[in-house]
Amino acid sequence: MKKLRYIVMLLLLLAIVPAETLKAQNDEAADVDVNELVFGHIGDAYEWHIATFGNTSLSIPLPVIVKSSTGWHVFSSSKLEGGEEYEGLYIAEGGAYDGKIVERDAAGAEIRPFDISITKDVLGLFINSAILVVIMIACARWYKKHPVEQSAPRGGVGMMEALILMIYDDVIKGCVGEDYKRYAPYLLTAFFFVLVNNLMGLIPIFPGGANVTGNIAITLVLALCTFLLTNIFGTKEYWKEIFWPDVPTWLKAPVPMMPLIEFFGIFTKPFALMIRLFANIMAGHAAVLSLIAIIFITVKAGPIINGSMTFVAVVFGIFMNALEILVAFIQAYVFTMLSAVFIGLSRVKGHEAK
Repeated sequence: MKKLRYIVMLLLLLAIVPAETLKAQNDEAADVDVNELVFGHIGDAYEWHIATFGNTSLSIPLPVIVKSSTGWHVFSSSKLEGGEEYEGLYIAEGGAYDGKIVERDAAGAEIRPFDISITKDVLGLFINSAILVVIMIACARWYKKHPVEQSAPRGGVGMMEALILMIYDDVIKGCVGEDYKRYAPYLLTAFFFVLVNNLMGLIPIFPGGANVTGNIAITLVLALCTFLLTNIFGTKEYWKEIFWPDVPTWLKAPVPMMPLIEFFGIFTKPFALMIRLFANIMAGHAAVLSLIAIIFITVKAGPIINGSMTFVAVVFGIFMNALEILVAFIQAYVFTMLSAVFIGLSRVKGHEAK
């Protein structure tokens, strides 16, 4: 009964918080832009924001490298903080180029210069790639020092071996076909590259947190690699089935209905790869951030509701993060499996005469 009494007293105290305190909380909540909170973390940026302490923002400025109408410019992104203009360049706020470095032409319109800056996603890509290289080199060194006949790998090396064998035997060998060894290096690299970037994107603090595989430019390049491997090394039978498939002649001539459908299929397959990975990873990040945003949205509802919703948001946020770990592996697996299937379809051979 004493515990219940204390809980009731605490709830009463929270319910009779002075009006001035509630007003201050409401004013503070009004300043929180939920849209900026979610998409600011998902989107790319010219700086890597780490944390905010009061009015002080801790962030890492990144190199800006652009070629404008006045030539090449290389400087720190800290020169553009707070909407400042530097050497005729500034970060656009709103419009078609929102969040991008722009300049003004003679007519005063905003135009984008040639931009190869080291943004947050680019730096995250470099860091994650370096981590992947270190992991693989460490595994290779272990095998050099420990021959397979002497001892079986344990720990991280054992986990890597299990993952490699699973992808190699179940996915690559099963989906590609006879000459699977030719494509194994690319498919294994794609799997671990996507997996490492997915997992690093779930870490909320530096050097994690970059939404690399949630950036459509990254997934576009990955899908393009699969597209090139599929079509450049496709067999004659593969191209024959596209332009002259084994269907009734009236479906091929005089109106090439089936060849057109098959031809568009060449491009829809990598497009599906690109959108699937991008959309699933971005949606996962958005879901977690939206749950956390509930804490700020419910401040105006009072301390009791805000406290209860904060508890709910934290619990569901932890659950979603745990679920995202599984999604990170599934998306890497699905991307590799579909790439292997598309490559395997391009390696089709002629049908033997009965």
